[in-house]
Amino acid sequence: MPLNVAAYHFAVLDDADALAATLHAAAEAGDVRGTVLVAPEGVNLFLAGDEAAVESVLDVLRADARFAGLEVKRSWSRAQPFGRLKVKRKPEIITFRRDGTTPFDRRAPAVDPPTLARWIAQGADDDGRRLVLLDTRNREEFDYGTFDGAMTLPIDNFTDLPAALEPHRESLSDATVVSFCTGGIRCEKAALWLHDDGMHNVLQLDGGILGYFEQVGGFGYDGRCFVFDGRVALDPQLQPLVDDAA
Repeated sequence: MPLNVAAYHFAVLDDADALAATLHAAAEAGDVRGTVLVAPEGVNLFLAGDEAAVESVLDVLRADARFAGLEVKRSWSRAQPFGRLKVKRKPEIITFRRDGTTPFDRRAPAVDPPTLARWIAQGADDDGRRLVLLDTRNREEFDYGTFDGAMTLPIDNFTDLPAALEPHRESLSDATVVSFCTGGIRCEKAALWLHDDGMHNVLQLDGGILGYFEQVGGFGYDGRCFVFDGRVALDPQLQPLVDDAA
């Protein structure tokens, strides 16, 4: 059974091209498939293959002190969900096109999955403020599932989020807003940008939906989580919607 991993890590890279080549060679050597994005701000990867081979690629990253804190989300499938290996050098590991949104030495305040589950159960945060869950994903993704009652915005690209949220900002001023996405990378950038733009009531969900599924399960979540590979979407038990073994 292929091991599927998703991980990202922000780090200042002045050798992005060389790192991309190193990761490509490591993945290719073990017939690991998937997508690796490398940029001056860090690495974002989705890989699948033999467990030992996938872990070997992760070991290559972790051997670099800049990625010692790499956190990985793991799941399993019967089939290989990727058709090939793609390693790309990009300007950003998630495109947002907003200055000052890369969390090198700071990040927006965060909430962990067990705490969010408790807030969902009680309908407010620990200070009694009403809770609003802000989905930072696009409409194709949240059509497969999202948190019950979450604010979803009719966007097709992450770069559209600030403009789409603008009409709602005043109505959110009395709430604790928890931004979330698939694995955490988009809400990392979105929460930091919104915090710097005056929305100091915005938090990010650590680990995103997949991290929530791992730690909490599906409490308060309706449906599946869309993923960008052949599995299409995962349920709260991290089981794929599509898993056709070859």
